Amino acid sequence: MPDRPLESPRASLADALADALTDLLLGGRCVGCARPGRVLCRACAADLPQHPFPAWPSPAPPGLVTPWAVAAYDGVVRAMLLAHKEHRIVALRRPLGALLARAAAATGAREPVLLVPVPSRRASLRQRGYDPTHALTARAAVLLRAAGRDVEVARLLDPRPGVVDQAGLGAEERAANLAGSMCCRTAVLRRLAARHPRASLVVCDDVLTTGATAREAQRALEAVGLHVAGVATVAATRRRFPPAPVARRDRHSDPPLSSGTGTD
Repeated sequence: MPDRPLESPRASLADALADALTDLLLGGRCVGCARPGRVLCRACAADLPQHPFPAWPSPAPPGLVTPWAVAAYDGVVRAMLLAHKEHRIVALRRPLGALLARAAAATGAREPVLLVPVPSRRASLRQRGYDPTHALTARAAVLLRAAGRDVEVARLLDPRPGVVDQAGLGAEERAANLAGSMCCRTAVLRRLAARHPRASLVVCDDVLTTGATAREAQRALEAVGLHVAGVATVAATRRRFPPAPVARRDRHSDPPLSSGTGTD
């Protein structure tokens, strides 16, 4: 772990008082270490991973573009993702969005870049009243633009009915469950074709498990003529291995963004 400058006594005291006040008024605790106060204490925030890596699942779905993640799906990051997704702890959107931004930047997508969040099932959205993946993607885009990157969020994908909850499904079952489950929004696609005729797309999600969701999103986008440069996720499960080298398409010969055939 890299060395960090020591905090001044005054800053440490201010943080301690702020955490004590948060605990007193809201009963808040850090999702990582259960320390009373803010939902992510300074110590846990400082220890978050910072370096993206290729997060290939094993086995990888055929044709999947390189997926990138910043953390393994365990420990503090797993607790953060679950709290944000299942309990709507929206304060975690900022640190999680920062991790997703690092993964998206690691894809090397040529600008302009469109970050495409993986869509949630409509039943899940109704139950939560919140779209966690879009929230993280939007935050990542804000941070990347602040760093001078030409990046936007594009909600291009819609889920088709018939998809069941993925929990407990194996790799083959997930792939079968998701096959043909996403489609593109034609109206949005036409607007983007006019504004960004040569945009590169990055599929964004919170966690990569078997890669089936990312591959289905990639399939739906490529089916209407779009170029998917990579997949970016906050975390990935530990079922990973480096894939065999494959021939790569020249990144400077991307086809223009097409209005394609999708769905309204």
